[in-house]
Amino acid sequence: MTISAPEADKPPLKLGINLICSHPAYFIAFSGGVGLSPKAPGTVGTLVAFPLFWVLDNYLTSLEFLLLIDILFIVGIWACGLSGKALGEPDHGGMVWDETVAFLLVLYFTPNHWMWQLIAFVLFRFFDIIKPQPIRYFDNRLKGGFGVMFDDILAAFFTLLCLAGWTAWVMPD
Repeated sequence: MTISAPEADKPPLKLGINLICSHPAYFIAFSGGVGLSPKAPGTVGTLVAFPLFWVLDNYLTSLEFLLLIDILFIVGIWACGLSGKALGEPDHGGMVWDETVAFLLVLYFTPNHWMWQLIAFVLFRFFDIIKPQPIRYFDNRLKGGFGVMFDDILAAFFTLLCLAGWTAWVMPD
């Protein structure tokens, strides 16, 4: 697959690791290149959140962690917007930064146990793939980098809502 670079004076680039490393926005949008996975790039992009969470959770306060997620979301708007324009596909399947950031948010609010994190992962992938309403509504109407990032934040919200309900049911006061 050949794409045009965002700069008019550059020749078309071939989608691959060379493209991902050619611009910070591409590197970010493709979560360091894992979006190039030939199978289930969204799932692989979601998995990237696990090691990020495990490292960051040990070094950041709660406020710093949430602020970082906000910053990563804003950077994702820029990176996915620019990458989508360069690819000629506003929500290219290889752009998985949205999954990485949204699932990082899910992990922050998920009980710190492998079972809860596994359930959160399955729920998040379900909501991200199936896109029930209103996720589908916003996915179809919001364009550009914000649209790419926002539908995954909604999938994260649905995931956290399910986990909160299950937590209240399984672990009542």
